[in-house]
Amino acid sequence: MREQVEKVIRGEIAPMLAMHGGSVELVEVTDEGVVRVRLAGACAGCPGARATLAHVVETALRDKVPGVKGIEAAE
Repeated sequence: MREQVEKVIRGEIAPMLAMHGGSVELVEVTDEGVVRVRLAGACAGCPGARATLAHVVETALRDKVPGVKGIEAAE
């Protein structure tokens, strides 16, 4: 599953965030299907970071990668 998650992050999510000066790093994919990511660049500390995580990252990963159960922000 990690490879599928990385592919979606590289191919879809990262380019979208880069248009706004941000980036995302995959930290971990747990055995339970939880994906942990770290937002960086303009996304780190942004007031809209929680919405980006839920509406951009989580939506894309749940739609494209079977087995993703949730998304969490890593510190």
